[in-house]
Amino acid sequence: MFAPELWRGLVLLQHELLLFAGVFFLIGALDDLAVDGIWLWLKVSGRARTARRGREALRARPLSGPVAVLIPAWREAAVIGQTLRHLLDTWPHATLRLYIGCYRNDPATLGAAIAAARGDPRLRLVILDRDGPTTKADCLNRLHAALLLDEARSGRRFATVVFHDAEDMVDPAALGLLDECIAGGADFVQLPVEPLVPHHRDFAARHIGAHYCEEFAEAHGKAMVVRDALGAGLPGAGVGCAVSRRALDWLVRREGDGGAAGLPFASDSLTEDYELGLAVAAAGGRCRFVRARGEDGRLIATRAFFPHAFDAVVRQKARWVLGISLLGWDRVGWSGGITEFWMRARDRRGPLTALVLLVGYVLVLLTGVMGVMVVTGLSEPVPLSPVLRAVLYANAVAFGWRIVWRFAFTAREHGVAEGLFAVLRLPLANVIAIIAGRRAVFAYARTLAGRSAVWDKTDHDTHPAELGARLRGQLALAGAQRP
Repeated sequence: MFAPELWRGLVLLQHELLLFAGVFFLIGALDDLAVDGIWLWLKVSGRARTARRGREALRARPLSGPVAVLIPAWREAAVIGQTLRHLLDTWPHATLRLYIGCYRNDPATLGAAIAAARGDPRLRLVILDRDGPTTKADCLNRLHAALLLDEARSGRRFATVVFHDAEDMVDPAALGLLDECIAGGADFVQLPVEPLVPHHRDFAARHIGAHYCEEFAEAHGKAMVVRDALGAGLPGAGVGCAVSRRALDWLVRREGDGGAAGLPFASDSLTEDYELGLAVAAAGGRCRFVRARGEDGRLIATRAFFPHAFDAVVRQKARWVLGISLLGWDRVGWSGGITEFWMRARDRRGPLTALVLLVGYVLVLLTGVMGVMVVTGLSEPVPLSPVLRAVLYANAVAFGWRIVWRFAFTAREHGVAEGLFAVLRLPLANVIAIIAGRRAVFAYARTLAGRSAVWDKTDHDTHPAELGARLRGQLALAGAQRP
C-alpha cells in the first residue's frame, strides 16, 4: 500500500484544488451565462438583428466629409505595400486621406510604402523624427499632428478619423458604413474583425493562427452586441473603427498625458485601441458596434491573418493582458455604473483565468496519477463531498454549454468544419492563455520597476490580398453556409 500520510496529503491537495478551480470556473460560467442570456433576449426581441446592406451601394456612397485613415507601421515591409494598394483601390473616394506613420530607422517599410503609393495624392507618408519602436500610441500621435497640419493648410476639418493596422484587408463597404454612422450622430463606431483561416500554412501553424477565429466570432458576434445594447463603453479593436472629429478633440483635452501635451493618446499606453472607445464614452460620446452583412452573406468587417507562430501568439496575448487587465486597472479605472463595472471586470479577468486554468490542468494530472494508484491497488478511492460533487456537475454542464456556443458562433462565420475545429482547439487556447498570463504578470512587474513600455508588435509576412482567388473562394464558401 501507498504511504497513508502521503496519500492523505494528495487527497487534501486534490480537494482544495478542486474547490478553488470549481468555484472560480463556476463564477466565470455564470458571468458568461448572463451575457448569453442577454444576447438571446436581444435576438428574440429583434434588437440584435444583423442588417443586410448592399456592398456596392455603400462603396459608392459619397462621404459626408473628408475622412482620414491612420495606419502606424513599424517593420511592416512585407505587408504594407499590399495593404496600401488594396485600400486605395477598394476605397476610391477623393476626400479620403491615408496617413502612414513610418520610423526614420525603418527604411524597408518606408520604401515599400513609397512604392505602393503609385503617385496617389491621397497618401501621406509621415516619418517619425525618432528611432523606433516607441509605442503604437506614440506613432498615432505623430499622425495626428500631421492631420492637424493638413487641416490648417486646407482650412477644412476632417469629419471622421478611421484607424487600421498595417496588415489589414479592408471591406469595400466599410468606409461608407463608418461614415454613415458618424454622420448619423455616433462619436465612436466599431465594425467586426474577422480573422482568416491560414490554409496556406502547415497543420500546426494553421490551427495556431485559426484559434483567433472562435475568439472573435464570440466577442464580435455576442459580447460586443450585448455591450452596445446595454449602453456600456465599447473597447476599440484598433482596426475597422472610427471616431468623429469632435471626439478626437475630446481626447486631446483629457487630463494627463493628452491634456498636457495636446495629444489624443497616452504615449506610454500599450492598448490605446482598447482605451479609445472607453475614453469617448467617458467623455459623453455616443458609441456604436455595427454588424451588417452584404448581399453575399459575408460580414462587413476588417479581415487579416493573425499570428501563426506559438511564440508570436503568446507575445500578442500577453500584451493584451498586460495593457487591459493590469495596466488598464490604473489607466482606465472603474468609473461608470454597475454595467460598466461588470464589463470592465470581464475585460480584466485574464490573469485570474490563466491561474484557474493552470490549476485545472494540474488537477487533471494529479487526478490521473491518483486514479492509476487506485486502479493498481496502491490506495483506496476517496468519495467526494456532496457540495464538491454539485460544483463539479454544474461545471460539467457549463462546459458543455460553452462548447455548443463556441461551435455555433464559429460555424456561423467560418463554416461547420471550422466550428468543429474550434472545439478541438480549446486545449490549445487554454495553454496559450496560461503562458500569456504568466508573461503579462512578469512584464507588469518590470513596469512597476520603472521600465518604459515599447511596441512589442507582432510580425506579419502575408497579406490576405496576396492569396487572391483562394481567399475569395474561402469567403464565398463561408458566406454560402450562413443563414
